[in-house]
Amino acid sequence: MPRTARASDLMWPRLFRRFDGRAGTRQGQVRDMLVHALMDGFVAAGAALPSSRLLAQALGLSRTTVTLALQALAERGLIEGRPRSGYYASDLPRSQRAAAPATARHQAGTPPEAAWHKRLVLMPSAQRNIEKPRDWQQQPYPFLYGQFDATLFPYRDWRACALETLTARSVRRWAPDQLDRDDDALVDQIHRRLLPARGIWAERDQILVTAGAQQATFLLAMLLVGPASHVGIESPGYPDARNSFALRTKHVHALRVDAAGLVPGAALARCDYVYVTPSHQCPTTVTMPFERRTALLAQAERDDFVLIEDDHESELNFSGQPTPALKSLDGAQRVLYVGSLSKTLAHGLRLGFVVAPAPLIRELRALRRLVMRHVCSNNQQAAANFIAHGHHEAYVHRLNQAYRDRARALRQAIASHAPVLQPMAAQGGSALWVSGPRELDTRALAQRLLALGVLIEPGDVFYPGNPPPRHHLRIGYSSITLDRIEPGVRLIGRELARQRTAPATEQ
Repeated sequence: MPRTARASDLMWPRLFRRFDGRAGTRQGQVRDMLVHALMDGFVAAGAALPSSRLLAQALGLSRTTVTLALQALAERGLIEGRPRSGYYASDLPRSQRAAAPATARHQAGTPPEAAWHKRLVLMPSAQRNIEKPRDWQQQPYPFLYGQFDATLFPYRDWRACALETLTARSVRRWAPDQLDRDDDALVDQIHRRLLPARGIWAERDQILVTAGAQQATFLLAMLLVGPASHVGIESPGYPDARNSFALRTKHVHALRVDAAGLVPGAALARCDYVYVTPSHQCPTTVTMPFERRTALLAQAERDDFVLIEDDHESELNFSGQPTPALKSLDGAQRVLYVGSLSKTLAHGLRLGFVVAPAPLIRELRALRRLVMRHVCSNNQQAAANFIAHGHHEAYVHRLNQAYRDRARALRQAIASHAPVLQPMAAQGGSALWVSGPRELDTRALAQRLLALGVLIEPGDVFYPGNPPPRHHLRIGYSSITLDRIEPGVRLIGRELARQRTAPATEQ
């Protein structure tokens, strides 16, 4: 019985035509085609190539022509023949595979690519963003903010909630295209459990589920901010939010932050929108007191601007008595509330929500449909189950206990081993904002510590302008276990001491 054609077999005639006329013979054309396929990864290492008979049929050539081309590649070590089995792609060194595609593409004679740099309307890649090493979980001392901690996550509880979404009845609910709708169960949990815990009472049509707080901010920027809009954002402040607004307008203003968070004043009066993180200011982690919140709301009403409240890590509060959300004090509908499940539950879930007046939610929903239709429905259901069964509340309680211990250990270790660093006072959160001597370059420090397996976050990315201050850094404790904090900080202190003594030693 003839073998059924696979999808991968269909690529060979098309690939072969790209090399038409580039070699003196058909055998050379087949050889060049196969080299290109191997080097560019169309055929993975160890994968079987089509037999000479099938490849000859696909290309319309004689079997002898194809066989000679295969034998030539085997002699060069690019493929290997196995008795009574055929030819297989060799496991080439990574450097050899990486170096070859440019040559293969040149031989293919493909036309030059379009000048994309001239066609781009926006260049988001040119913006400064927070960067984290991909292999951070393999490093011994990851003092990184906002990363998943496998030692604390309640696997059994989450697995049980996820399994509930796999019953026939549940699959029938989440598998169809929901168009622009959210999962009713999750909206219900946000409406009845999460928002009242922050002092917020909202109707269901005032809630929109998003793919994390990041998407919520981006949608608000797309919908509300135009070229003439003026947007204020804390400095230091969240760079992703700053970048989202900067894609829409050039009028993004840096607003001063002190030990009580965003400072009200004349600078806010020229803004149409003000982005603020009052629960735990990003990145300093300070909490805005009640009096400052009421003053900020009063100015928003007096000077006619709208507040975008990112309720950043509001649940991670060591005192056990979180300050009411700005939205809970809002009697004039001037606060757009952005919340997140990702920061406490799991960042990879990408679940957040917006609370705003119903007409605005209606437009946000329509805009989200153009971007992605709706947020992943089975994740919404699993999260709704997790909250409904009380697991989320228990998990947050456990996080607060663990983070309280880690924050205390981190402060003690800094005082003992790196006293030149001064952490900002904070009531919660999952990181410390630390300032060093003015001459300290924390980006250079981070590069040196990386070689020792110590990951810290330079603070310059949180400031707009060029050049930003370089003597601040964020030291997270959400992704590092308690027993690794002290030895990790000892390495930081050792590197700081080496840096301070280096000039004198060189002299």
